[in-house]
Amino acid sequence: MDKRIVPVLLSGGAGVRLWPMSRELYPKQFLKLCSDKSLLQETALRVADRERYAAPIVVCNHEHRFIIAEQMREIGVQPDAVILEPHARNTAAACAVGALRALAVNPDALILVLPADHTIGNLAAFSQAIDRAAEAASAGHLVTFGIAPTGPETGYGYIRRGSPLRNQPDVHHVVSFTEKPERAVAERYLAEGSYSWNSGMFLLPASTLVDELARYAPTVLNAARASLDRGRTDLDFYRLDADSFAQAPSISIDHAVMEQTDKAVEVPCDIDWADVGSWASLWQVGSKDRDGNVTHGDALTFGARDCYVRSEGPLTAVLGVDNVIVVNTGDAVLVAARDEVRNIKAVVEHLQRAGRTEPTTHRLVHRPWGSFQSIHAGERFQVKCLTVNPGARLSLQKHYHRAEHWVVVKGTALVTRDHEERLVYENESVYLPMGSVHRLENPGKVPLHLIEVQSGSYLGEDDIVRMEDTYGRN
Repeated sequence: MDKRIVPVLLSGGAGVRLWPMSRELYPKQFLKLCSDKSLLQETALRVADRERYAAPIVVCNHEHRFIIAEQMREIGVQPDAVILEPHARNTAAACAVGALRALAVNPDALILVLPADHTIGNLAAFSQAIDRAAEAASAGHLVTFGIAPTGPETGYGYIRRGSPLRNQPDVHHVVSFTEKPERAVAERYLAEGSYSWNSGMFLLPASTLVDELARYAPTVLNAARASLDRGRTDLDFYRLDADSFAQAPSISIDHAVMEQTDKAVEVPCDIDWADVGSWASLWQVGSKDRDGNVTHGDALTFGARDCYVRSEGPLTAVLGVDNVIVVNTGDAVLVAARDEVRNIKAVVEHLQRAGRTEPTTHRLVHRPWGSFQSIHAGERFQVKCLTVNPGARLSLQKHYHRAEHWVVVKGTALVTRDHEERLVYENESVYLPMGSVHRLENPGKVPLHLIEVQSGSYLGEDDIVRMEDTYGRN
């Protein structure tokens, strides 16, 4: 029997508190915020040792499936399954789906539940914590990882640990969980010394988790099981049945099981962990200059202290301010006091009510074939820069309301236009009349870059009629 731990990577979050970098269609777990890898990629590589860990199960929003597939391909990780959630239902349903999937392969499976938006600096200590947790989980315990607190943080939940296990003195029974306390309460917890931050990571015997879900959250379990049974394979993904999954209440695994079960234990650990949940947390874990500033991109500080300044495009200069967050994404700029960034959600909700696109998409929009970025737009025209990955192709499609001109900047394009196929080389162009059936492909081994000029009465992305699509989007 395979004794390897099964990682279950949870990638369903929207990351609202990291707006304007994090957006609905490309949230924080896909961003390279702390290194040259995305948070999801860092999480997957943390459990990439195939002698110790089985291939991961990824549970994610169905809108993100191609992003996840591409990011896993970039780091050479082949998931056991990428399971698509048709609705957001918090972590209990996702954990139930992961456990049931693991049990279908191995009735003795241990699952390691990892949110895809954490950073861990001390991988050796993380590995040691996994060993301790695996021993406890093999004995039937539901294991949570408690982080040694470094201050009276009010943005995390807390775990109160009790007596040690008889056979594992470095693992403790859980007395209680507390959600995000007031500062005075958090200070008292630190003074008492028996509290840890709740990391949201778990090592669980899959069968025990299913039993406890049946006891404490049967609606969650029934919805997860039905959505798996009635789901279907979609290319390289597994799509849960939407109607069945909709019956699951939106509840965390903490509330659904861990706070109620008598099988919860804690592995205390000091692993240089951070939940990348806000700009303030990124400032805390960032590399600071002598004035306490963290900068990324084309950013400058003068006479500023303890600031986080990030630019994804234009030069951004910050002068004579303290404890400020400045984030410039090219199409949006956030300026906030560092202790006010927890209220970013109110800004995003305001933009959503106003019908703005900034909460949803970036200027750079990712597609399964590559990406496009809007360069300029005006009345009846729009200019985009397209990048098509080697070997990739767009759908065979037509538009009712616009014509297009494609100018190849780098690489070679294979263009289908009605009944004609032709190669278009660098510095050449092709015209696609309104209503023509067309397709763009990259037959080469390097990315294809081209400029697309659209003109017509309506230029929305929904003016696409797909006749054939490699990615199942017909």
